[in-house]
Amino acid sequence: MEKVEEGRVSFGVGGAFYRPETRIVRDLGVLAGWVYRQQVGALRVLDAMTGCGVRSLRYGAESGASWVWANEGNRDLGGLLGENLGGAIASGHCKLTFENAHRVFFHCYSEQDYYDLVDVDCFGSAAPYYSTALWAVKIGGLLYLTSTDGRSATGHLPGKSLQDYGAFARSHPAAHEQGLRLLLGALQQEAASRGMGIQPIFSLYRGNTYRVMVRLGAKVRLTPQNYGFLGYCHHCGDYQGVAWEKLGRSLCLRDERPLTLTGPMWLGELGDRIFLDAMRSSLLPQLDSSLPPLLDLLQAEADFPPYFYTLQAIGKRGKLDLPPKAQLIQALQAQGYRATATHLNAQGLKTTASLATCIAVARGI
Repeated sequence: MEKVEEGRVSFGVGGAFYRPETRIVRDLGVLAGWVYRQQVGALRVLDAMTGCGVRSLRYGAESGASWVWANEGNRDLGGLLGENLGGAIASGHCKLTFENAHRVFFHCYSEQDYYDLVDVDCFGSAAPYYSTALWAVKIGGLLYLTSTDGRSATGHLPGKSLQDYGAFARSHPAAHEQGLRLLLGALQQEAASRGMGIQPIFSLYRGNTYRVMVRLGAKVRLTPQNYGFLGYCHHCGDYQGVAWEKLGRSLCLRDERPLTLTGPMWLGELGDRIFLDAMRSSLLPQLDSSLPPLLDLLQAEADFPPYFYTLQAIGKRGKLDLPPKAQLIQALQAQGYRATATHLNAQGLKTTASLATCIAVARGI
């Protein structure tokens, strides 16, 4: 069988699902696992939906995991995985099973066999795994969760978003960030129901797929301030958080028109700047060259308010020709506002300034 190389490993693909273009997503997981091991001194990984086994191989070879449980629900891939993971299994550092992921998670809980990093690379909605995946994560450990259900998260199927996230999603220009916040909010609420909390490590939107890595903590982190509603004003284009007690009076602060609300969702930070800085400082030589600038963006935007503006929206509403994005960001910073580019949209920027201020500053450049 022809072998594919990625990072420091080689493997066959056969009939398994494998996308070379999502390598950077696996690079992020590998790097986060490596940093975690450096900080904690140990790394045990559960790869709940291993596919062709590339993630399991890389967590062992590159993150330095002492133990990897590779699980795959499709038994037809047994021959392929036996060949790809044979060396790791023979070394005593890897176990291969073919079980439903929920059974694996509950087994971990019942046996008190908790993992430092649980990777759930599912297809479609991640809703079925919010609760069960947390059963397998140790306190202080990491959960890496995927959702490819973009239409529900971006407001195109609000009824489905209610089913999956317990939230009503509406469409607006920053809806891709909304997808990440709905996912984080659902995880935070699920953790809170068990007396625990999550801390986002990083939140990534790429290729119409949402991926979040979170750390599980022993204390509840959900509050009415960080778990609530986002309002969008279709008239002026501004966003604002809406508190639970203000739901009956959710008007735009600028023009007092009714807001279009989405929520509840996570309104707090999208990432941990300290952990991201450790990832940025610990880049492994085999990782993709596009990872450093991505990490810079993830770190820069981690604690900004929950929205972004596009250059198109600024230009259209201000009826002006825009300066380059970098120049506008610098001008906003010179005025005392925080501002940064965002990985969520190549033509977007996150800032503490209002849209009207962005327009005014752009006119003055």
